[in-house]
Amino acid sequence: MAEKTESELVVDLRGQSIETLDDFWDAVTEPCGLPEWFGRNTDAWRDTIQTRGISEVIDRYDVLVVHVDRQGVFAARNREARALRSSFAGRRSRLVVHGQGGPR
Repeated sequence: MAEKTESELVVDLRGQSIETLDDFWDAVTEPCGLPEWFGRNTDAWRDTIQTRGISEVIDRYDVLVVHVDRQGVFAARNREARALRSSFAGRRSRLVVHGQGGPR
């Protein structure tokens, strides 16, 4: 019996300056096909990547993989940064942070 291979949408944001959550929303809007009415907050993002039904682009894939550099919002230890990183928890998405200490 053949095993189904998961399809992945890979969004590589390495090299982009992502200092704020707004920078992150700007960076993922086009490659992830986010609609104009997208909420631009971590709750809306979690719904988009985990529950699905918001982005036709993301919905075409089994898994969303986002690569970022460990800088800006991804180096911060504030509440917003933690909320963004934790929104990737689940089987349908993965955040890969590159930089000090290698990918994680």
